[in-house]
Amino acid sequence: MSELQCNDGSFYVKVYGELIEKLEMLRRYIGKPITINSGYRTPSYNKAIGGAKQSQHMEGTAVDIVVKDYTPEEVAHLGKLLGFRGIGLYNTFCHLDVRHDGAYWDNRK
Repeated sequence: MSELQCNDGSFYVKVYGELIEKLEMLRRYIGKPITINSGYRTPSYNKAIGGAKQSQHMEGTAVDIVVKDYTPEEVAHLGKLLGFRGIGLYNTFCHLDVRHDGAYWDNRK
């Protein structure tokens, strides 16, 4: 759970069970550690870092991750195969979430 705590130092963690299940599936499938850059975010922290106003991170349904030796595109592809419904590509990480409706975006520059 500490991996999913807000980066503002608060101890409260809100996390959706399906997110944990799918992250564990991804870890087992890849066979390598997953680095979680961002998990749960408090509304104040999300606002301070310029996160989306309706960010899935505030709902406990999203993570931004990095996997050594995998590109964000490769992580996104695996995430889709394993049932993540929200997938966002960034230059150095991949956003995965379990929102109800699907969403895909590419914020690479």
